[in-house]
Amino acid sequence: MSRQRGDEAFLKRFGEHLRQMRLAQGLTQEELASGAGFSRSYYTEIETGKRNISLLNLYRIAQQLNVNISALLIWDE
Repeated sequence: MSRQRGDEAFLKRFGEHLRQMRLAQGLTQEELASGAGFSRSYYTEIETGKRNISLLNLYRIAQQLNVNISALLIWDE
């Protein structure tokens, strides 16, 4: 697997993990995005693996989900 494809696959897995966490809390993309200070379209790009987000934005998502930032970075493969 090329480095680029590996990066894309990682971002997609991360986005799916975020989606599952968001849905488990009964939040819409709009609700989470608004609370974190993002547009819904920006957040959608995160969940679909099209966007590589900054550490600060990761922190904002963790705050909205009321979880430790490490919970966003650990998931089952």
